[in-house]
Amino acid sequence: MEPERGAGGLAFRGSHSRSPEQGKLQTGQSGLGARGPRSGRRAGLLGADARLAALAVALRALNCGLVRTSFVPDEHWQSLEVAHRLATNYGYLTWEWTEGLRGYTYPLIFASIYKTLHFLGTDSVELLVWTPRLTQAMLSAVADVKLYSLAQQLETQEVAGWVFFCQLCSWFTWYCCTRTLTNTMETVLTAIALSYYPLEGAKSAHSVKYTSLVALACLIRPTAIIPWVPLLLRHAWQEQAKCRLILRDFLPVGFATLSLSLVIDRIFFGQWTLVQLNFLRFNVLQGSGSFYGSHPWHWYLSQGLPAVLGPHLPFFLHGCFCAPKRSRVLLVTVLWTLFVYSMLGHKEFRFIYPVLPFCMVFCGHSLAHLRTWRKPALSFLLLSNTLLAFYTGLVHQRGVLDVVGHIREVSCGSTNLSSASTFMLMPCHSTPSYSHIHCPLPLRFLQCPPDLTGQSGYLDEADTFYLNPTGWLEREFQDTASLPARLVIFSVLEEEIRAFLTSRNYRRTVVFFHTHFPEGRTGSHIYVYERKSRVA
Repeated sequence: MEPERGAGGLAFRGSHSRSPEQGKLQTGQSGLGARGPRSGRRAGLLGADARLAALAVALRALNCGLVRTSFVPDEHWQSLEVAHRLATNYGYLTWEWTEGLRGYTYPLIFASIYKTLHFLGTDSVELLVWTPRLTQAMLSAVADVKLYSLAQQLETQEVAGWVFFCQLCSWFTWYCCTRTLTNTMETVLTAIALSYYPLEGAKSAHSVKYTSLVALACLIRPTAIIPWVPLLLRHAWQEQAKCRLILRDFLPVGFATLSLSLVIDRIFFGQWTLVQLNFLRFNVLQGSGSFYGSHPWHWYLSQGLPAVLGPHLPFFLHGCFCAPKRSRVLLVTVLWTLFVYSMLGHKEFRFIYPVLPFCMVFCGHSLAHLRTWRKPALSFLLLSNTLLAFYTGLVHQRGVLDVVGHIREVSCGSTNLSSASTFMLMPCHSTPSYSHIHCPLPLRFLQCPPDLTGQSGYLDEADTFYLNPTGWLEREFQDTASLPARLVIFSVLEEEIRAFLTSRNYRRTVVFFHTHFPEGRTGSHIYVYERKSRVA
C-alpha cells in the first residue's frame, strides 16, 4: 500500500490584494538563483522555463542509465512481467492477478510499448528492458518540472529554483524515479496534478484537470487517494459553488475513471472485477499485507521518512520552521499521509515516495534562508546524495539483474530450451523473469502467496523450503530426470544444500556480487550451479 502525497493545497490567496509590482510577470529570471515575485503564470508547455525542462529530461535520461540495481520485486512483477505476458502470450502472473487485486491499466502502457517494438521488428531484450524505464524517466522529468512550476507560482523564483535543485539531487528520487513501480507513477501523477490544484483561490479553473489526474493515480494505485482526502475536502470547503464542483467535476471524473477501469479489467480478467475494492479490502480492511512483514506504528517517523529524505532531513526540518504560513497545508497533508500509513502494519520506504517531492518544497525554503552557510550546505547535499545515488543505483542489490542477464545469454541460444531449465532457489520473486529474458525458457521459482482461506499455521512454498532445504529438494526431485539444468541460489544457502548439489553432480559455474549488506535469506553473492553430465 502506498501513500500518495498531496501537498498541493498551499494557502488560497486569490482574495488578497496585490500591488502593481507584485502583479507584474518577471522575465529573464528562470535560473536557480534568480529572485522575483511569485508568478501566477504557467509558462510554456511544461509550465516552466525550457532550459530547466531540458535539464530535467537530460538528467533523468542519465539517471535511467545509471540505475542498474533492483529495489523490490513489484517493479518487475506488477508491471513488466504482466506486460510481457500480454504482449507475447507467455510468462507468469503472481497471485495478485488471479485474485483480482491488481488492475491492468499500468501494465498496458508497457504492453503497448512491447507490441510496438514487435511490429517494428526491434523487440530485442535490451529495448524491452530499457524502453519502459526510459518512458518512466521522461514522465518523472515532467513531474520535476511541474514541481518547479508549482513552487514558482507559490513562492519567489529563488525559492522555486532551490526546490528544483533539491528535487533533482535527492538520492531516493534518483533511486526510484526510473523504476517501473506503481509508486513511481503515483508520484508522477501527484506532482503533475498538484500543479493544477487551485492554489490561488477557490476558483475551479483546473478542477477537471487535477481531479482527472488524481483519479488516474487512484486507478493505478487505490491508496493514492489518501493524501488527496484533505486537499479535496479543502477545495470543496473553499469553493462557494460546492454542489456545482461536486456534481460537475468530482463525480463525473470519478465515474468516468471507474468505468474505464471496469472495462479494461473486464477485458483481461474475463469478468467484472473492481480491483480497487479488492486491493483496499486485502491491504486495509483485512490487514493481510502484514503477511509480508510488519513494523511498529512509529516506523515512518523514526526510520522511513529519515531514510527517504537522507541528507535532506535537516533542511526539511529547518524548512518546516522557516517556510511561510501558507505552506502549512502542505505540511499537514504530509503528516496526514504519514499518520494514515502508520496505522497499517506493512510498511515500506517506497510507500511514502509520493510524499518526497513536496518535502523538497521545505528544503527549498531552508536553502533560500541560508545565507552564510549556503555554499557548505550545497556541497554537503551534492556530495552525500551523489554517493548514495551511485552506490544504490550501481552497486547495492545488482546481482539479481546480472544473473538474469547471464541466464539469458547461456540459455536462450540453446536449440533445446527444455534442456536449459532453471530453478531460482531464492526468496520468491527475487529476480525478474521473462521481461528480462524474452524467450520461453522453462523457469521455476519458489512461491509465496498469502493465506487467503484462514488456515492456521499456514506456510507458503518458500517458507516450507527454508525450514529444511535439503529435505525439500530430495522430496521434490526424487527422479533425476526432473532436475533442472541450473540452480540459482544466494550464497547463504550453499552450505545447507551442499550435499544435495554434490550428489546430483551440480558444479558452481558463475558468481555474482549482490550486496554488502546480506540479511536473512539474502546473501552477499549469487551462485549459479550447473548440472554436469557424468562421464562413464
